[in-house]
Amino acid sequence: MSAVRVSMAHVAERAGVSAQTVSRVANGSPRVDPATRARVEKAMADLGYRMHRAARALRTGQTSTIGLVVSTLASVGNSRMLQAISEAAAAREYALAVVTVGERGIRDAFARLRSQGVDGAVVLNEATELARDVDPPADLHVVVVDSPPDDRFSIVQTDHAGGARAATAHLLSLGHGTVHHLAGPPGSFAATERERGWREALADAGITPPDPVRGDWTSASGHLAADALGAATAVFVSNDQMALGALRAFAESGRDVPGDVAVVGFDDIVDAAEYRPPLTTVRQDFDALGRQAVAALVAAIEGAAPVVETVPAALVVRASSARA
Repeated sequence: MSAVRVSMAHVAERAGVSAQTVSRVANGSPRVDPATRARVEKAMADLGYRMHRAARALRTGQTSTIGLVVSTLASVGNSRMLQAISEAAAAREYALAVVTVGERGIRDAFARLRSQGVDGAVVLNEATELARDVDPPADLHVVVVDSPPDDRFSIVQTDHAGGARAATAHLLSLGHGTVHHLAGPPGSFAATERERGWREALADAGITPPDPVRGDWTSASGHLAADALGAATAVFVSNDQMALGALRAFAESGRDVPGDVAVVGFDDIVDAAEYRPPLTTVRQDFDALGRQAVAALVAAIEGAAPVVETVPAALVVRASSARA
């Protein structure tokens, strides 16, 4: 049977479900149990069924397009999230429109997405601070990645504090008397949460936290900030890019890693295992974040109440951390 002539009724008959259930699966609704969804998707594949995007828009008033609002794509974390959200959207047969927050601010970003007819938007990382100060348009469903509680929209976030606690506890378990922190920029939710986890781990050990040193997420800022860490023997760095800069600075000053100073990063970017030495770090599950952000947005488009989803972070031990 050709893909052109296949209808929802054909798929429903093959899968043994109602046409309404087929419609929910085709529209990416989360309100279908996994076994039924798998059966319908197999029937679609067997019959060569494809939902026509324009026909869906005419029938439902939705374009099957979602937006992504981002402050920058220069950071590794943001580019990884773009890839994860793009793949998650494609899996649900949604197109993706990307806008950056420029000089005209997040209101303009929302307006640009509305002009493209998107059904909803994911607001990513640093842009979420801007979103908290602006009410999104009433007809634009919004999910934010990394944000304090907010009843206006769903939130998907990494357990930044939990990951930071694990990193700090790991360094303390290696016999270091304290752990210094190369923190991210002020105003960043992720940086604030990672600093909180670091402070909590030290407090649990009865240690007064030393003053943190700050960077701006770039490896260059990590290189510059490393001098201010003095004779620290253990450093928890708020992301892997700054850790790369710190490793270079320590090498230039003749300090061996991990012999003289142990270093732990955060993110587990693709190249972290190729650093010299390979970097101990906290792994963010960017793929899970992307899937959950898109799932929460599709649910919001279909009328679900806002939710808060937290994705665990896992410590990955490599050669950059060792006993004091």
